[in-house]
Amino acid sequence: MAGIGFEFRKLLQKDTYWGIFQAYGYSGVVSSGPWILSIIGILLVGIYSYSVVVPPVAVVQFQVSITNLFMASLILTGIVQLAYTRYIADRLFEKRTDLVTPTFNGLLMITVLASGILGTIAVFFLFPDQSNFYRLLMLGAFVIMCCIWCCTIILSGLKQYKVIVSMFGVGYIIVVGGALLLRPWGMEGLLLGFVLGHFVLLMGMLLMIFRNYPGNVFIGFDFLDKRRIYISLAFTGLFYNLGIWIDKIMFWYNPDTGEQIVGLLHHSVIYDLPVFLAYLAIMPGMAVFLVRIETDFVDFYVKFYDAVRDGGSLDYLNEIRDEMVFAIRQGIFEIIKIQGITVLIVFIAGPSLLRWIGISELHLPLLYVQVVGASLQVVFLGLLNVFFYLDKRIIVTILTLLFVVLNVALTWLSFYLGPAFYGYGYAVSLLIVVLVSMQWLEKRLSQLEYETFMLQ
Repeated sequence: MAGIGFEFRKLLQKDTYWGIFQAYGYSGVVSSGPWILSIIGILLVGIYSYSVVVPPVAVVQFQVSITNLFMASLILTGIVQLAYTRYIADRLFEKRTDLVTPTFNGLLMITVLASGILGTIAVFFLFPDQSNFYRLLMLGAFVIMCCIWCCTIILSGLKQYKVIVSMFGVGYIIVVGGALLLRPWGMEGLLLGFVLGHFVLLMGMLLMIFRNYPGNVFIGFDFLDKRRIYISLAFTGLFYNLGIWIDKIMFWYNPDTGEQIVGLLHHSVIYDLPVFLAYLAIMPGMAVFLVRIETDFVDFYVKFYDAVRDGGSLDYLNEIRDEMVFAIRQGIFEIIKIQGITVLIVFIAGPSLLRWIGISELHLPLLYVQVVGASLQVVFLGLLNVFFYLDKRIIVTILTLLFVVLNVALTWLSFYLGPAFYGYGYAVSLLIVVLVSMQWLEKRLSQLEYETFMLQ
C-alpha cells in the first residue's frame, strides 16, 4: 500500500468533517472493498436463487464450491504474493520498470502451470461423481482466481487502488447478474456466471498492467534469482493465509461439525455463516488501520531514515523515534477502539440481524466470538505491517507460523470441550499472537537506533 498515504493526506488537509469522512471512507473501500464485494455477491446469488434452482441444495453446493476456490487460491498464491511484491518494490525503487512486465509474465506462467496441474488433479480426485462441465468450470475458476491475486500485486504497485475496487465491482456485478440469468441451469449455471465475472475482472487487470508497464522483453524469471528473492516472505504469505483458513477447514471436516456437500468438499452449517458475517464487520478497523499507518506512522518513519542517511544528530533520531512509537501506539489503540465499538454494535444488533437474514439465533454466540476474532485479526495485520516497514521478516514469519500452530491446537481443544467453545480457537490464537507481537514490537523499537547502525 506504499504511496496511498499521499491520497489520505490530501483529504485530511481539508481539515473538515467531510474531508475526514472521505479519507476514512476511501480507506475502508480500498482495504476491504474486494473482500466485502465478494462476500455480498455470493450471498446475493444464494438469496435470489433458492426459489429458482432445483434442487435447492445446488445453491449450497455452489457456495461451498466458491468458498473452497477462495481458500485454495489464496493459500497457493500466498507463497508468491509477498515475495514478488517485495521484488517489484525493489525494482521500482531502482527505476527498473522494464523488468515489471517480463517478470510478471514469468510469474503468471508459473502460476497458470502450477494452478492448472494442481487443479486438474484436484477436480478429478475431489469430484468423482460430478459432471465434466462442473469439473472444467472449477478448474477454470481456480486458475483465473490465482491469476487475479497475482495481478493485484502489480496494480497495488501502480497505486491504482480505485481501479482495483472498481474492477472488482464490475466483475461482481457480472458474477451476480450472470449467475442469476443462468440459474435455471442449476449449480453449473451459477458457477458459469461466477467464472464469466472473474474472467472479465482478470482481463481488465491485465489490460491495465500491460498498458502502464510496456516491456521490451516478453518473459523473464529474474524474480527467481536467489539474490533477489526472500524465502521468508514466501513462508510468511503461506502461513498467514493458512492461519486464516485452517480453523474453517477443521470445522468442515470434523464429523461432528461438518457434512459432505459436493464431491468430497464439506461445509459447516454452524460455523460458516457466522464467519462470513463477522468478516463484514472488519471494514471500520481496516479503514483506521490504513489511514493511521500510511499517514502518521509513515511520516515519522520517512523522517527517521532520512535523518539516518543525511547524518542527523542522535538527539534528533531519538526524538523522531519517540514520535514514531507514539504514532504506532495511537494507531493500534484507534483500531482497537473502533473495532470495539463495532463489536458492541454487533452484540446489540446481532439478534435482529440474524432474524432479518433468516438465520437461527442459535448462531449468536459463535457470531460474537467470530466478530471479536476478526477484529483481533485487523490488529494483528496492523502490527505485521509495522514489522514489514522495519524489515523484520523473520519475526513476521515466526508470528504467522505461531498463528497457524495455535489456531490448530486451540481449535482442536474447542472440539474436545464442546459446542460452547466453538470459535474460541481462532479468537484466542489471535489474541495470543497480538500480545506477543506487541511485546516484540516494543523491544524492536527500543533498540531501533542500535539495530539501524550496528547490524548493517
